[in-house]
Order: sequence, then structure tokens, then C-alpha cells
Amino acid sequence: MKILIADDELRLRKVITLYMSKCNHEVIEAGNGKVAIDMILQHKPDVAILDVMMPEKTGIEVTEIIRANPEFANLPIVLLTANVREDDIKKGLDAGATKYITKPFSPKELVETLESIIK
Repeated sequence: MKILIADDELRLRKVITLYMSKCNHEVIEAGNGKVAIDMILQHKPDVAILDVMMPEKTGIEVTEIIRANPEFANLPIVLLTANVREDDIKKGLDAGATKYITKPFSPKELVETLESIIK
């Protein structure tokens, strides 16, 4: 599975990349929302993991932009964030996110979630 991880926190990206690589998944990284959009368009990942609070474009803005492109209308998008308020979760899901996962999270749970979404 080809996975895009977009988060402005380098350490978190590296932890997720390391864990996903150990599970034999290919990982593409982006440090902000604008780069995430470019990477999705260029690399066509099987799933995108987007931090909600990123520079350039938020994960919600990236989701809305990607959902507006018919080629990526069905791309599974997981929003990963520390925002746990119900209205934040609703905004993410209304924007078109497939799943909303709050930090802190277990890398094992994340892999299981991604694999269940792809099936």
C-alpha cells in the first residue's frame, strides 16, 4: 500500500514512516498541506493521512481540494489531530474524510485502520 503522511511535525512523520515501512508499506511524506496536495496528485497514494493543523493548507482544506478532483473522489483520507471536540470531528468528516483519528494514537491501530479502509 502506498501511503501519504502529511504532518508538519517531523518526528511524528518519521515514527509513522518507520512503522509503516516495517509493515511493508511505501510511505511518501509532506511537511505541509500545499506539498501534500502536490504529492497526492503526483504519486497517487492508496491512502492519505493528514494532520488537521498544518501550514500552507490545513488537513481539512486539503481534503476539500482533493475531494473536488473526480480522480481522487474515492481516495481514503484519514485526518490525524489533537482536536477532539465534536464540532472539529464533524468538520473533518463533512469535508470528506474517511476517518478521524485523535492524537495520541497507537501506530499499530493506525496500520489496522488503514488496512481496513483499503479492503
